[in-house]
Amino acid sequence: MSRIGKKPIFLPAGVSVSLKDKDVTIKGPKGELTLKLHPHATVTETASETGARLDVTVNDPEKDDRPLWGTMRALLAKMVTGVTDGFSKTLELNGVGFKMNLKGKGLLFSLGFSHDVDYELPEGVAVSIAGNVLTLSGIDAEAVGRAAAEIRSLKKPEPYKGKGFKYTDEIVRRKAGKAAKSDK
Repeated sequence: MSRIGKKPIFLPAGVSVSLKDKDVTIKGPKGELTLKLHPHATVTETASETGARLDVTVNDPEKDDRPLWGTMRALLAKMVTGVTDGFSKTLELNGVGFKMNLKGKGLLFSLGFSHDVDYELPEGVAVSIAGNVLTLSGIDAEAVGRAAAEIRSLKKPEPYKGKGFKYTDEIVRRKAGKAAKSDK
């Protein structure tokens, strides 16, 4: 049995679930997310005195469907967290002359290239800039994480001076520069 898959997902107040065929739609205070379930997985909603909960089951929990069970449960739990609290990723831009600005529905970066880099934000991802810190937020964990990874890939932090985008909780391992040669 899957240790993750057999755990129930408790729904906080203000969150509703609609089950239609293999589509699960979760609505909350921040928005609505939909997931298409795998054909071997099923979701049931149970109401109790402590509140509503979702249970995920699969056709064959002892064999091939075991990894699928945990994955479907984790995706649904992320959706519940997204519609109630939301997700955010914070990036920090280091480097002399490196700049970032909002431009319509996207971002404009000056990263030391011969041209400015224009990045179009995906649907459902909001952005805020404070100095050299860029914060991406939204209800879909996958969209927020993908946007943060794409922005970081524009200029990864280099190990000698630390220039580029890094996550605020990331530690960039620095290297020593080339040492001056001594005369003999």
